[in-house]
Amino acid sequence: MAPRGEPHPVYPVLVSDDEPALTGKLTQHSTEGTESMRVAIAGGHGKIARILEQLLVDADHEAIGMIRNPEHASDLLAIGAIPVIIDLESTEPHSLARNLEGVDAVVFAAGAGPGSSAARKLTVDRDGAILLVDAAVEAGIRRIVVVSAISVDDFDPDSDEVFQVYLRAKSEADAAVRTRDIDWTIIRPGSLTDDQPTGAVTLGDRVERGPISRADVAALIFSVLVDGTAIRSQFEAVAGDERIRDALNALNY
Repeated sequence: MAPRGEPHPVYPVLVSDDEPALTGKLTQHSTEGTESMRVAIAGGHGKIARILEQLLVDADHEAIGMIRNPEHASDLLAIGAIPVIIDLESTEPHSLARNLEGVDAVVFAAGAGPGSSAARKLTVDRDGAILLVDAAVEAGIRRIVVVSAISVDDFDPDSDEVFQVYLRAKSEADAAVRTRDIDWTIIRPGSLTDDQPTGAVTLGDRVERGPISRADVAALIFSVLVDGTAIRSQFEAVAGDERIRDALNALNY
C-alpha cells in the first residue's frame, strides 16, 4: 500500500486472475488531519454496497466495488467508487489476495439474490464470504465486516428448502469468520427495506424481528469502519430509537 499522503495506485475496471487489480494511478484525496481508508466491498453493485460506497467517497475514503458484471461498472464510477471485476465463484483465495493488496478493510455484502438456487446460496453466501476472509488474511488485512441476516442460526439442518439453505449458508459463513484471528464484525440485519434512513436502530445479540432500511445498514457498516467499533462483535440490527453511534458504543463486545 502507498504510504499516507503519497499517490495511490489506480484500480483498473477489468481484472483477471492473471494480473493484480491494484496497479496504476488514482486521483488523490486530501488526507490532511484524517486517515483515509481503502475499503473493498464484495457485492459492490448491491443496494447496501452502493450506499456505503457513496458514504465512503463523501467522507474522502476510497471505495472499491467488487462486481461480477462489467455493465455495472459505470454505476460505481458515477458515485466515485472504483469498480473491479472479480467473480467470487470462480476465483481462488491466493488470486483474490493479490487483488486485495493495499486494501485496509473488506466488506462482504454479496449474495446470490432472490430467485437463486439453493446451490448458489452455498457458493455465494457461504463460500464467497469464507473466500473473502481467507484472502483478506493472506493479504494481511485485519478488518472485515460481514453483512449476514437476522436469526440465521435458527435454520432447519434437515431441510433442503431454499430459504433454509440460505439461513444455513449465512450461519456457517458467520461461524467460519468468527474463527479467524482478525478484527471482524458481523451485522445481522432484519428484513431489508428501501426506506429513507432514520439513523436510529436497535442492536443486540438477539432482537425482535423487524425491518431496517438498507441505508441504515450501510450507515452501520460505515460507522464500525470509521470509528473502529464492534470489533470481534456479532449483532442483530433492526430499526429502533437509538442513534447508530450510541447503539454501537453500548454493545458488549
